[in-house]
Formats: sequence, structure tokens, C-alpha cells
Amino acid sequence: MVKYLLQSILGYRRYIRCFAWFKVKTLRTDSREQDFMYFLSMLPNAGTVLDIGANLGFLSAHISRQLTHGNVIAFEPMPDNLNALHYVVKQFQLNNVRIEAFALGNEDGQVEMVLPVEGKAKQQGLSHVVHKEITQHNEGIKFKVPIKKLDSLSYLFDKGVTITALKIDVENFEQYVLEGAKNLFSTHHPLLYIELWDNENQKNCFQIMKTMGYSVKVHVNNALVDFNKSMHADKINFFFIYTE
Repeated sequence: MVKYLLQSILGYRRYIRCFAWFKVKTLRTDSREQDFMYFLSMLPNAGTVLDIGANLGFLSAHISRQLTHGNVIAFEPMPDNLNALHYVVKQFQLNNVRIEAFALGNEDGQVEMVLPVEGKAKQQGLSHVVHKEITQHNEGIKFKVPIKKLDSLSYLFDKGVTITALKIDVENFEQYVLEGAKNLFSTHHPLLYIELWDNENQKNCFQIMKTMGYSVKVHVNNALVDFNKSMHADKINFFFIYTE
């Protein structure tokens, strides 16, 4: 109800801009973001990091600041989120951030996405591709957006380009992003930080990355350890490290 009231009073775009600004300012002190902060500490200060599912840009902002001699490519297809993302880039003078306004998956074309609406409030953080295997948060405002494979983006393979890491959070569409990025992983061997819920999508992502020579880790007590489902059942943030 509070979220709906704020969206009504401020207007939706102003509301998410304010929320994005607040998150940029407070992220480092948010105990829920310890996994991301550890990921941030692993990044070299040069190279290119891909923020896939950039949302409002508050994680892109922190990655940008970490990369003093590198750059960020932020992928975000939802129109309102893009508006806030551009605002964050301008407001915080993130000159090393490039924004790409399309979804990522295992095909090139067009796809339908949904901005979930729950209790009259728009839930921008739950926006996702409409797909038969994604059964939650499907009621809301729908959009048609372009979709591409990472492997179709020739500039990611240009001479001198080094992809050092990917952050992926695309609400249960992760396996399709990975399927469309096999050449990228085999070429650059980047670090992968990804949010995965305990479901079939998680299992498929584990298998895809294993076949490409990656091991799965989780962040525990300021260190990365091998993922053990019986010990780490509550974990949703995973680190994939190239080991071959």
C-alpha cells in the first residue's frame, strides 16, 4: 500500500528515480548486499563488465565507480527502468557506462515482457520475459521489446576488448541468457555473478556453466566456498569461476 501511495503521489517515473538515487547512496551499508559487495571487490579496475538486467542502474553505478580504467555495459529493456537508468548515469556522471535497450536470451528477435502489478503497485524489480516456464508475477503491464544473444554482439569480440565479469539478474530467464553467450564465455572466461532461485532454471544454469569449465561458489564469511546444497540451501547469489 505504501509503495502504491508513493507511486500515485510522485508519479511512477519520479518514484523509481528517487528509489534509484536512494539505492545508489545506501547500497554499501545495506546488509542484504554483502554478496554483491564481495563481487565488486573481485573486479579488476580495467576491462568491461556486463550488467544484465540493470534495472534502475544502482548496481551499475557501483560497478562503474570500481572500474577506474574500465567500462560497464548495462542491458535493460523495460522503458520506465531505462528512463531511471539514464537518470542515474547522468546524475552520478557515470561516463564509463554504455546503455543497451534490449533484452538478452538465446535468440535474436522480439519478445514480450511484463511489468508486474500487485496490490495496484508496479513491481519494477520483478519485470521479466513472458515465458511458459515462468509462472509467477505474470499479471501486469506487457511490452514488446527486442531481444538479442550476447554472442550476436560483435563489439564484445573486438580486438582489445576484455570481458572480465557479468552480473545477471533476469528473473528466471537466466538459462536462456547463458545459452546465448557460450561463445562469449569460451572466449573471455569472465567471472559470473548471478541470482538464481532453487528451481529448474537454477539446475539448468549449473549444468550449462559446468560444461563450459566453471565451478559454482557462494559467499560465506567474506570468502568464496564451493556450493553445497545441504549447507547453502538459503543461497540465491552464486559466483561462477572458470577453472579449466
